[in-house]
Amino acid sequence: MSEEAPVHERTFVMVKPDGVQRGLIGEIISRFEDRGLTLVGGKFTRLDTEVARDHYGEHKDKPFFDDLVSFITAGPVFAMVWEGADATRQVRSMVGETDPAESAPGTIRGDYGLDLGRNVIHASDHEDEGANEREIQLFFDESELYTYERIDDPWLYE
Repeated sequence: MSEEAPVHERTFVMVKPDGVQRGLIGEIISRFEDRGLTLVGGKFTRLDTEVARDHYGEHKDKPFFDDLVSFITAGPVFAMVWEGADATRQVRSMVGETDPAESAPGTIRGDYGLDLGRNVIHASDHEDEGANEREIQLFFDESELYTYERIDDPWLYE
């Protein structure tokens, strides 16, 4: 019986201001690279209110929306695009639950998240069709993304 090959895709990840301030960018990048994912885009940016509201638009009717926008615009973030087989699911699994208290040890939020409002990282939702493309386009121009083959790709993918 043959299994379907995993989808080779891109996914959006953002280290939030608390993760940037705590110096966690390098650790987070290392975890994804160690997993075999390829960083195809990355940059520091500071979100303005309009971009933040657009980015978190699905939460606009929730009571925490204004606090979320205030937090995410309070300092620089590090936006990234990762590529690999089943990248979105892999990243979501590595990131952990939204609430760090519910995240397993070994996940990014389980290891570094302090509370629901300071959970270090955002990753595109694999269950929201189109989230990756929407978020990538919100933060990156196509000219800022680079596809290349890692030297270990033949060992990672069949």
